[in-house]
Amino acid sequence: MTANRIPLSQLERGIPFEQRHIGPDAEAQAKMLAQVGYGSLDELTAAAVPDVIKSADALDLPGARTEAEVLAELRELADRNQVLTSMIGLGYYGTFTPPVILRNVMENPAWYTAYTPYQPEISQGRLEALLNFQTVVADLTGLPTSGASLLDEGTAAAEAMTLARRVGKVKGNVFLVDADALPQTIAVIETRAEPLGIEVVVADLSAGIPAGTAERGVFGVLVQYPGASGAVREIKPVIDQAHELGAIVAVAADLLALTLLTSPGELGADIAVGTTQRFGVPMGFGGPHAGYMAVQDKHARSLPGRIVGVSVDADGAKAYRLALQTREQHIRREKATSNICTAQVLLAVMAGMYAVYHGPEGLRTIAHRTHRYAAILAAGLTAGGVELAHDTYFDTVTARVPGKAAEIVAAARDNGVNLYLAGEDLVSISCDETTTRADLAAVWAAFGVTGDVEALDAATADALPAGLLRSDAYLTHPVFHQHRSETAMLRYLRKLADKDYALDRGMIPLGSCTMKLNATTEMEPVTWPEFGELHPFAPVDQAAGYLQLISELEERLSEVTGYDKVSIQPNAGSQGELAGLLAVRAYHRANGDEQRTVCLIPSSAHGTNAASAAMAGMKVVVVKTADDGEVDTDDLRAKIEQYRDELAVLMITYPSTHGVFEEHVADICAQVHEAGGQVYVDGANLNALVGLAKPGHFGGDVSHLNLHKTFCIPHGGGGPGVGPVGVRAHLAPYLPNHPLQPTAGPETGVGPVSAAPWGSAAILPISWSYVRLMGGEGLKRATQVAVLGANYIAKRLEPHYPVLYTGPGNLVAHECIIDLRPLTKASGVTVDDIAKRLIDYGFHAPTMSFPVAGTLMIEPTESEDLGELDRFCDAMIAIRGEVEQVVSGQWPADDNPLHNAPHTAAALGGEWDHPYTREDAVFPGGVQAAEKYWPPVRRIDGAYGDRNLVCSCPPLDEYDN
Repeated sequence: MTANRIPLSQLERGIPFEQRHIGPDAEAQAKMLAQVGYGSLDELTAAAVPDVIKSADALDLPGARTEAEVLAELRELADRNQVLTSMIGLGYYGTFTPPVILRNVMENPAWYTAYTPYQPEISQGRLEALLNFQTVVADLTGLPTSGASLLDEGTAAAEAMTLARRVGKVKGNVFLVDADALPQTIAVIETRAEPLGIEVVVADLSAGIPAGTAERGVFGVLVQYPGASGAVREIKPVIDQAHELGAIVAVAADLLALTLLTSPGELGADIAVGTTQRFGVPMGFGGPHAGYMAVQDKHARSLPGRIVGVSVDADGAKAYRLALQTREQHIRREKATSNICTAQVLLAVMAGMYAVYHGPEGLRTIAHRTHRYAAILAAGLTAGGVELAHDTYFDTVTARVPGKAAEIVAAARDNGVNLYLAGEDLVSISCDETTTRADLAAVWAAFGVTGDVEALDAATADALPAGLLRSDAYLTHPVFHQHRSETAMLRYLRKLADKDYALDRGMIPLGSCTMKLNATTEMEPVTWPEFGELHPFAPVDQAAGYLQLISELEERLSEVTGYDKVSIQPNAGSQGELAGLLAVRAYHRANGDEQRTVCLIPSSAHGTNAASAAMAGMKVVVVKTADDGEVDTDDLRAKIEQYRDELAVLMITYPSTHGVFEEHVADICAQVHEAGGQVYVDGANLNALVGLAKPGHFGGDVSHLNLHKTFCIPHGGGGPGVGPVGVRAHLAPYLPNHPLQPTAGPETGVGPVSAAPWGSAAILPISWSYVRLMGGEGLKRATQVAVLGANYIAKRLEPHYPVLYTGPGNLVAHECIIDLRPLTKASGVTVDDIAKRLIDYGFHAPTMSFPVAGTLMIEPTESEDLGELDRFCDAMIAIRGEVEQVVSGQWPADDNPLHNAPHTAAALGGEWDHPYTREDAVFPGGVQAAEKYWPPVRRIDGAYGDRNLVCSCPPLDEYDN
């Protein structure tokens, strides 16, 4: 007897990827639905999602494909990219990523699936790695305080501009920029300056500040060192002259060059900015890369973005944490000094580890090698009669070839090398860590000259100015000297990863942050050389595969959101917000409505909304939130009438920040439109809408999306992210564009918001793959299961904790808020206590005290299976029982497992004088010893860290061993 025949076509399809991505299987979904009180996913979402926003049609997307099929399709796209040797430079360089770092950081889910280290006790490994990064930046720039990374060099320079305006004493509005600055940096600065009323003056600073400029009120100056042309010049006279005028000076510096050249700090700079891309991070067609900023101590508390600092835990042991968190946008809102709420942590870790691996001697060797290649290249050109634009340089040589520049660039391309056409008569050539002798031969041939590398090397002196050679020591901390062998480096990376909690350990139920599966299939193409080794300013015909992938992703995101056009240039959600608001601003101005500057924002909105609006030159007006968590429609109506002629835009998050589907959203949008305003729908919570509703169809004019949330790009410990902006057709002419790649945006665009034309292009294959693997129906089911998971948790926890807000049918959206304030009032147990106690149970805490103080916002996502959801609910219920023991007096309010959480292994040693047992402390609620996650430190004293700001590697003898 033969087995029942299964059609080959069915066997070929295998198990759909959807079943890999979505945690609860059909049986688990049935149990969850029974708990919630519905018979199917369709019944649940029909009840939860208001009819007025529901999409009538299914998503018009290609059908789901298998993992093997998607990888094959991506391979075809990758093969369409032509990877030539890049000698374009302009802030992007070839680099060798040490394989031990590639495999054990970039490709390791212990690093790339972690969340922002807001729970520092379970983020000590990541925080130490970021402290290494900050130390590298501080040492090389000669400035004492560095941040934990910014988005890229262009945005870092723009942040330096606004920092200079904020801390400087000059009341004028002129920001003076070196004409030899990177062209994309100048463009990003101009984009950011215009809505703030800052006048950007680009001038040749080689002979100092031009006459007549000083009288205009220069509050800040940006100097490039070395210049975009490659020139290395003495910049101290410009710095001194600027200081005499009262201006703040920022230096955009190449970190590799700074291993050989005098640091900006020693030359007197107030701020240094740049990128760490060439420290082992692939070019990736423009990103992601970790930008940097370092400042003088007196400006440390105004530094934008994140800073890792050193504090102490409950035992007095040294511990790391994010310092000065009160600067974050969720707290300061429209008064925030920046809208940057993220970083490029994964890339900063890679760059920092590159320095750890190579040490100061290795970095100097790489820099010397790079410079020698440039010097030999220049000598060969000079010997062949080619005139050079400058005779002091680090890695970049610019040649004057009247009338022949384009011809030479084309000839080099035929020889397999991309050069930079710097002007009609100028060709720029940059060397880097990967440059070879064959590359020099190919360049010489393009110029019609020949050269003998050995002979030229022997006869050619270095081309670095003797007066600018660096003499001070840097990277002296032992961490940069202890990990030379691969064995040592491997173990160091493992030790740090073991201290952290990431998605590879368990659930991270953060509301509003959507920590879900980042599938390995989606991640794999990121490190393919066809995607990783392409320069962002390479000729577009060499990036055919990339451009097709980008176009398809933009089109599919348009279909998902209901918008007409999407730009993927913004490399963070905050930058997507800014781009969307700049488009709204440009639209009103094009219509002659320059008075429309008011941005209405509900009080519950994400803090970056208000900060972005202020950066876009808008006046923020707050709309009240009603008791049920929805927008107070009466107050909104009143504000619309009050500001009718000035109304530019309403920014709302949907579903709301309180985790509910607001029933009045279509009416709200209609009221704003009737008054002449636009509607910005913050896409942070899009994971509750995909396949069910489209913001562009229920009233939105513009939204940013978070690909690092809904579309599976991993959070990377606090970055990378991508924040595309989608718009309806009337706003499309005002999307971002780029001066070096005309195809990257409309000619009428607002300018670039990121340094690279397509932002963080290297990680776009992740989201492209996710959409391709899931198909329209799979995406919809993912949304439905996300909504099911949140409601399941709400129903299980409701008997023990009040669920603060619900929408239609007493249901939540994809997240729920539980109210701890009554417990705190009755017991003294705080939201911090419960968050830290969850660590003892083996969990990352949900989002704390946002959007309501004293609450936890929980988002399970669709990727967590029923076993993990129940484990979390069981832990929360057990913690509720522990609170009762405090209320009853069985445990003192100041000595109980919650107050003392988290408990380390070290805390178990010696005398035990607590009224609860060691087992209660570390094995609560059935936690198994074999599966226990041990936090490396006890609760950290945040106030101590802010009072005693230490932001670089402290001496080892300060640590308790």
